[in-house]
Amino acid sequence: MRIVVVAPPWYEIPPRAYGGIEGVCFDLVEGLVSRGHDVTLIGAGSRNTSADFVATFRVPPPGLATPDRVWYELIHAAKAARAVDAIEPDIVHDHSVAGPLASAGRRCPTVATVHGEVESGWADFYRSLPPGTSLVALSENQRALAPDLPWVGVVHNGISVERYPFRRDKDDFVLFLGRMAADKGADLAMEAARRAMVPIVLAARCAGPAEMRYFDELIRPGLGAGATWIGEVDSHRKRDLLSRARCLLAPVRWDEPFGLVLIEALACGTPVVALQRGAVPEILIDGTTGFIRSRPEELPEALSRVDEIDPVACRLDVEHRFSVDSMVRGYERIYERVLVRGGRASSHAMAS
Repeated sequence: MRIVVVAPPWYEIPPRAYGGIEGVCFDLVEGLVSRGHDVTLIGAGSRNTSADFVATFRVPPPGLATPDRVWYELIHAAKAARAVDAIEPDIVHDHSVAGPLASAGRRCPTVATVHGEVESGWADFYRSLPPGTSLVALSENQRALAPDLPWVGVVHNGISVERYPFRRDKDDFVLFLGRMAADKGADLAMEAARRAMVPIVLAARCAGPAEMRYFDELIRPGLGAGATWIGEVDSHRKRDLLSRARCLLAPVRWDEPFGLVLIEALACGTPVVALQRGAVPEILIDGTTGFIRSRPEELPEALSRVDEIDPVACRLDVEHRFSVDSMVRGYERIYERVLVRGGRASSHAMAS
């Protein structure tokens, strides 16, 4: 198939540090190319992929946490739409927010993966997309939150497991890794570690007024005495921390559609302790790859039991359920389903 993948414009592909969606786009594109598809990636920055590449910005814009974000989104979507018209692909796979708005009148179908929430105003946004735009959920939980949206299927995120160092012997700290935002629950992680009397390392992006305010009010006062803040880390240090931690602590306060860092930890042989929100029950196997708890007060007890989890079981589960190959095959099935439904079955689909 001739496929165009549209990434968000906020980070290079692959990202050097934070940038989960961009990382997924990179792995998806590389996997599609390796399976013989003709792929063009549209994003920001320079070409670092084996696919053809179209840059909407020479340097990723700085607007992710600023009021200018909407303008960069719209500029990115407009440039991507022009590039799609010139390429004439069989299908467009959009991972950006505003990009699917340009799907009206397009000769080929558009599939959009929803990487964020689908409730409240976001549900109204997705209901308002041009007819024929097909949505892909990252989890069954995400799809169930807005069952009336035009879903075409569910595909879990995948990672290149071989890039994550496996380590059986762990250091004596638990890890919080992600964004410095209330919905990620860094303050809950600190409190659970304090009550369990285990050291915690917090490695997170802190950008924009809301995240900085959250850090100053709820995180900074608790630092020291076993709680260490190291800020945002690059990909190399992230994998090192994940491989050495006794466990990853993920006390999220919202129905997160997936949670890429969970499978990154498991790939390193590191169990996960998490609250039962969003896609957590679809990712973790309670008692086998980590522990799932209903309330924050139950987290310290789970932290005391992480040594019961076999690191090998964690790694094998990611290899089996969350590999890049599994993700790529899942999206191939989505593409073929959409093409057949629209009477545009590709030669690849017919051969399959």
